[in-house]
Amino acid sequence: MEFLDVVNEHNEVIDKASQKEVYEKLLSHRIVHILIFNNKGEIALQLRSKYKSFCPHHWSTPVGGHVLSGESYKKAALREFKEELGIQTEITFEYKDLYENERGLKKFLATFRTVFNGPFKINPKEVERLEFFSLNKIQEMINKGEKFHPELLFLLRKHCNIK
Repeated sequence: MEFLDVVNEHNEVIDKASQKEVYEKLLSHRIVHILIFNNKGEIALQLRSKYKSFCPHHWSTPVGGHVLSGESYKKAALREFKEELGIQTEITFEYKDLYENERGLKKFLATFRTVFNGPFKINPKEVERLEFFSLNKIQEMINKGEKFHPELLFLLRKHCNIK
């Protein structure tokens, strides 16, 4: 069972709880994302596996997940990188945002970036496929109604001029 740190509005740890309890009680917690760019400046997106309980078959950041209790953002990002794509490269911290979903659940999102062209060793239980897209193509996909994970949409709108 995964335990997550529960944080206050200042991102200070105040408790820990199971992942199930965090979502049932809408407890604030921490999430990591890694944006992967290739040498052309395109961004990688993962199509989430059909086995994912939340947002299956939605486009998402290429790497993302929960920060486990006691774990740093960077350690969590590197762990998720290995779990989802079977690799690790150098990552650079980009930004931290407070995200609130439609149910009022608040999450601190720490986003890292890297430049990597592949190859990737995707975990089929986590990721159906991974592709690189230009920001213009991503905007077209959104306009056409393709499904995107809400945290990815938040990050794209806040930091990449996507509407």
